[in-house]
Amino acid sequence: MSDGVPGVAVVGGGFSGAMLAARLAECGVACSLIDRTGTFGPGLAYSTPFEGHLLNVRSDRMSAVDGKPGDFVDWLRDNCPQQADPDGFAPRRLYGEYLQHRLNAVRLANPGMIELITGEVAAIGHDSVRLSDGRVVDARAVVLATGNPAPKTAGKGSRRVITDPWALTALERIGPEDEVIIVGTGLTMVDMVLWLDATGRNGRIKALSRRGLTPRVHGAGHDHPETPTEALTTGRLSSRLSEARRLASDGGWRGVMEGLRPVTAELWFKADARTRGRWLRHLRPWWDVHRHRIPPHVHEAMKQFQAAGRLTIVPGRIERIEAGEDGVALHWRARDVSAPPPITGQWLIDCTGPGHAALEDPLTGPLITARRARLDPVGTGLDLDAEGRLLDAEGSPDARLFALGPPARAAFWETTAVPDIRKRIEGLVDRLAPAQTTASR
Repeated sequence: MSDGVPGVAVVGGGFSGAMLAARLAECGVACSLIDRTGTFGPGLAYSTPFEGHLLNVRSDRMSAVDGKPGDFVDWLRDNCPQQADPDGFAPRRLYGEYLQHRLNAVRLANPGMIELITGEVAAIGHDSVRLSDGRVVDARAVVLATGNPAPKTAGKGSRRVITDPWALTALERIGPEDEVIIVGTGLTMVDMVLWLDATGRNGRIKALSRRGLTPRVHGAGHDHPETPTEALTTGRLSSRLSEARRLASDGGWRGVMEGLRPVTAELWFKADARTRGRWLRHLRPWWDVHRHRIPPHVHEAMKQFQAAGRLTIVPGRIERIEAGEDGVALHWRARDVSAPPPITGQWLIDCTGPGHAALEDPLTGPLITARRARLDPVGTGLDLDAEGRLLDAEGSPDARLFALGPPARAAFWETTAVPDIRKRIEGLVDRLAPAQTTASR
């Protein structure tokens, strides 16, 4: 570090970690940004080279800097003017370049304040982190910004089961006419279907999820937020759902979702374990497809794939996966069919989303075992306080351990989208930066 004093160790070099490091440096806090891949800025989410993988949020909401809503659109005007439509959905590749540009610009403007370290963190101590190669990085605080964990894939271990569709060459083995099974029907499924089509893979695709729900579509323009009523944010869940339906019938469901967005994390954080559990069991699938929407022209493309018979969406539960040398058979159970035939194909792609198994994670698992951290009340991830500090086994916050982005999902829920994470970044900066620095911002 520039002054020899231990700084903040930020574990994870994707959007959350890189943009936190940039804000800390701007506020006079030295930090070590550690990433096992050595790619700082884009992370997994924005590293795709495929131009058809677009942001699922309009460009004018994708500024990486809180308080500067036009930052990303301004960067597009300077670097890719044909994509500088504030209401458009820019390629994710460009957003990754924007994040790298911002990180590098901050490093140049604040020499010595951000140390980039390529390596895998093996353990988190009380005043340092240890890398797998034995290096030790001193730190007065550690922020876990490690992104989404890998899914827990059934059938893992077979070459015919693709457990990480985002790996650089993961889909290259698929032949032009090979039939593909996709498990999961959310945003990653949409990305994979678009990529397979764009690269000349014309085989039929069958995608299965428990309810067969797919992402809804954005409106033609920005949707006016519907101010949440008291009946929508308090009381029994069944009553809240009835109120949401009433508001949606009056002004449209998109407006209801936009109105809930600023208060979602607070509502989740304040909910008791029973309420959270019921929400996860009964409402989450519908929340996800309405909250995480896709651009209109992408939605139209998916409809065309289905109409042409190239894509079939199947609701059902997986019973088992049999993978052989030549293909995969997915045995499943449907609500309206007693014994449906297995779904077969040459390949199976896991698009079920992150696993969120904190106990099995090589970083958070030992923290929980050592009683320096604990699971949240419903067991979905790390338990945090309102400032993002990890709570130990007795429920006391650790002033030196924080979580940001997906690792904080169990506490705040809405911590995966850029507008939500940048708000959380400012909260952490207020906590980690000197008071006189943040007061002058």
